[in-house]
Amino acid sequence: MAFSFAQLPLTPRFSLLHSRFWDYTPATPMPAPHVVALNHALAEQLGIDWQQQQNLSDYLIGNQLPQGSRAPFYPIASVYSGHQFGVNVPQLGDGRALLIAEFTDPSGQHWEMQLKGAGPTPYSRRGDGRAVLRSSIREYLASEALHHLGIPTNRALAIGGSPQTIWRETRETAAVVMRLAPTFVRFGHFEYFFYQGEPERITELADWVIKHHYPDCANAENPYLALLNAVISRTAQLIARWQAVGFCHGVMNTDNMSILGLTIDYGPYGFLDGFDAGHICNHSDDSGRYAYNQQPQIGLWNLHCLAQALLPLSNKDELLAALGQYQPQFEAAFAEQLRRKLGFTQWQEDDWTLVTDLFELMQATHTDWTIFWRTLSHWPVQRNTAQLRDLFLARAQFDDWLERYERRLRLNDEQAGLDELAMQARSQAMLAANPKYILRNYLAENAIAKAQAGDFSEIERLQRCLMQPFAEQPEFEAYAALPPDWAREISVSCSS
Repeated sequence: MAFSFAQLPLTPRFSLLHSRFWDYTPATPMPAPHVVALNHALAEQLGIDWQQQQNLSDYLIGNQLPQGSRAPFYPIASVYSGHQFGVNVPQLGDGRALLIAEFTDPSGQHWEMQLKGAGPTPYSRRGDGRAVLRSSIREYLASEALHHLGIPTNRALAIGGSPQTIWRETRETAAVVMRLAPTFVRFGHFEYFFYQGEPERITELADWVIKHHYPDCANAENPYLALLNAVISRTAQLIARWQAVGFCHGVMNTDNMSILGLTIDYGPYGFLDGFDAGHICNHSDDSGRYAYNQQPQIGLWNLHCLAQALLPLSNKDELLAALGQYQPQFEAAFAEQLRRKLGFTQWQEDDWTLVTDLFELMQATHTDWTIFWRTLSHWPVQRNTAQLRDLFLARAQFDDWLERYERRLRLNDEQAGLDELAMQARSQAMLAANPKYILRNYLAENAIAKAQAGDFSEIERLQRCLMQPFAEQPEFEAYAALPPDWAREISVSCSS
């Protein structure tokens, strides 16, 4: 049955935790609200009926709140800490995000609903608690793009805007993202209470996470060790999927790491254009800590921080042994992604050499990551060798690699008992693993520029394309082309 925002009565389960975890925080109104973007497909899936909702734009920016979020039960902002660029910051928290409701969709899935940019909270650290239109569009598009690529992420339901201006590098208009996740609990929630010396709160939070999100862990001999093992597995899988599509998060601080293994907190993210293993998408990351090729190891570093926060609940040696499983799990997950991208029925240890040699060739030419894999997906049937060779400068070396790849395919088919008819099936499987469309920075910039001029149509059009990233979609063919030269000048920071 469809419902409107005003009919959301469910108090978030997170607010039932001890009051040390959160503060009641009213949203701060903004003038002249308007709708920037509505995710109609997600709303339909969740049973939300936009048509039933009066004053919709007021709900999107926090001027009005669901009935379960009204005084004295205001929205809540949670407290956490985190390691930012490797440095522990004792207290952070939801500086611009408010948890306003929780509801259950028709499939039985619970969703926490947040407004990001709805005003200052006790954790804003002298900030204004706002988000700008630019960053709100980027988060809205990116979270939905990753979802449709099959990568775990929070979801974006809508963007509300206001002509109210706020200061970042320059004056910009404000906006609010309405976003959803089963929970927004982060590694940093556990870290905060570890460094505060409150083991009883760590236990309470761990029990809450297990009860609501990892119920299988409750039956383990050591539920807290089982929880860490589950988070390790999900994190390894997540980062392997990032690597496979060339996604760079940009700011993998522990306060931006989801306890559910979701992609959250879209700031200075970016997808690879020309392949550069050391690509840094955040211009504030002077040391390259969060470069593309550093993401897998940073995932492990962050898990060490989480394990440290769980020391009051489990044996140190057991926690270290669990962390030792991250690297093999990541490698297995990434190998599975590469197996699908290359069209193999099974992965062999020697395939790492084939892949490493390919990456070196791509690095030398800065071959476009997405276009190469998509073109390779057609090769088993079309034998479009010339198109592939044109993506490389060292063509003789690429010819050698392609010959080795073809031999590997023949060996694969011999081992699997496949015939020539399998080539079409292989190509189709590769096309389902190698997207044609990704959210390139310049595409987002185009949508932002139009929106800042009052035209929000490009947001909807681009989102519609990104909902089917593996399909051909001739009407969106231009979105799959090489980026223009000016795209190299795009600079993305943490500013929002």
